[in-house]
Amino acid sequence: MNHLNFRPSVIGRHVAAALGALVLAGCSSLAPQYERSTESVTAPQWPVSANQPAAADGAVPAAQLPWRDFYTEPRLQQVIATALAHNRDLRLAALNIERARAQYRIQRAGLLPEVGASGGQSAQRVPASVSGTGDSMISRSYSAQVGISSYEIDVFGRIRDLQEQALQTYLASEETRRATQISLIGEVAGAYLTLAADLDLQRVAQQTLASRQDSYELQTERAEVGTASELEMRQAEGELEDARAQVLTIEQQLLLDRNALELLTGSPLPDALLPEPGSLLRLLPVQNIPVGLPADLLQNRPDIRAAERTLVGAHANIGAARAAFFPSISLTGTLGRASGDLEGLFGSGGGLGWTFVPQINLPIFTGGRLQAQLDTAEVDREIALTQYEKSIQVAFREVADVLAQRSVVDRQLATQQRRVDATSATSELVDLRYEGGVSSYLEVLDAQRNLFAAQQAQIQAELAQQASLVTLYKVLGGGWSVQDQQSADAAAQARADVRAASASVLDARQLWQRQ
Repeated sequence: MNHLNFRPSVIGRHVAAALGALVLAGCSSLAPQYERSTESVTAPQWPVSANQPAAADGAVPAAQLPWRDFYTEPRLQQVIATALAHNRDLRLAALNIERARAQYRIQRAGLLPEVGASGGQSAQRVPASVSGTGDSMISRSYSAQVGISSYEIDVFGRIRDLQEQALQTYLASEETRRATQISLIGEVAGAYLTLAADLDLQRVAQQTLASRQDSYELQTERAEVGTASELEMRQAEGELEDARAQVLTIEQQLLLDRNALELLTGSPLPDALLPEPGSLLRLLPVQNIPVGLPADLLQNRPDIRAAERTLVGAHANIGAARAAFFPSISLTGTLGRASGDLEGLFGSGGGLGWTFVPQINLPIFTGGRLQAQLDTAEVDREIALTQYEKSIQVAFREVADVLAQRSVVDRQLATQQRRVDATSATSELVDLRYEGGVSSYLEVLDAQRNLFAAQQAQIQAELAQQASLVTLYKVLGGGWSVQDQQSADAAAQARADVRAASASVLDARQLWQRQ
């Protein structure tokens, strides 16, 4: 009589070979292929009104400049560095990355079997009335085993698609953190410029206050000797109080500016890091910034890249929803020993046992649940596509708006400078005419008001010019240093982890075959 050979090594070899074949078969995916298409939302050129000068040979586009190379003023650099270290919004973005990375690792673990070990002991007492010997008996048994628990073979790529979706979510969170950093740097720089501008306004207001104080004292002395009327004295007094009110208003605004800046930095700022009065135009280099091509935005803007990652993840979700219509195959197996006494469990008194339970599940009737899940995944893809296209449109609009602003701010500043020169000369001439008795004191007051307003407008024009540089740098996607360019490396590393995990299964199969 022939007997089949069921030696564990032979059985294990065949089981492992089958497992490896199924793992190799599980490389297919039912997800639709993603292809970038932005023809309907991209523009071939920037608006003509931008009037941007040609970049010099070898010039680095603004978006590729690390923020320390763009913001070169030492105090401003320290303030930005403080914000990057302590800002709560940036901290939340970093925590979201950690959460997405953990979720990705959870999905990645589904590609590998879960191996566990267990041991047990059982005891049973048989009463004398039912025992064959007429005496009560106590029997004991011991067991130890190691096994795989419900390992799903990813034949149709469902687990891989879920893993891909988790990977894209993780990478999107990386891009979101970059976008948060770019926005934070821009907000800090803008707040710092506003503080510098208000310090200049305070300086001008204090100079105006001192001038009107002198004028009021002069009119008071003249009124006492009868060379000026009480009306002129009261007019000088009113202008003095108006200047004093302006100074107080600016002082209040400076406190608000500092509070806003410290909220962004996440910590109090020492006075040594505040801008010096009169330093507004020195905080940023006024130069021609290479803008680059419109298509560069797709690579430079983290918000666009994050939206694209979400879109790719939505494609993967469709693959997982499609795979749910097909059979799923899972394996459960154990290998262990059993003995009637603990000493013999791993000795000659123990016996070797195994179980192998392949299982296939085929959905037959789900009440439309699977189709609804697929419909939801497809709608989610359309939503992600629409959001991606919108992010591109918004980016182009933002850049076009800033370029349009940049085309006129320099001329506006030059115009305001000429206005200050003209009103300053007018004020001096009116003073001379008033001293000569030709002009009235009302003309003097009007000239002083016009000069003060022109000086304020000039400072606002300087702020607009500098702020447009900050905004242009931000909307082009600049603001993260070379050390932060890790998204592509993170993606490559994540994919390498998956390949290593799959390779470990195949290596285990080959090792089992050699035994």
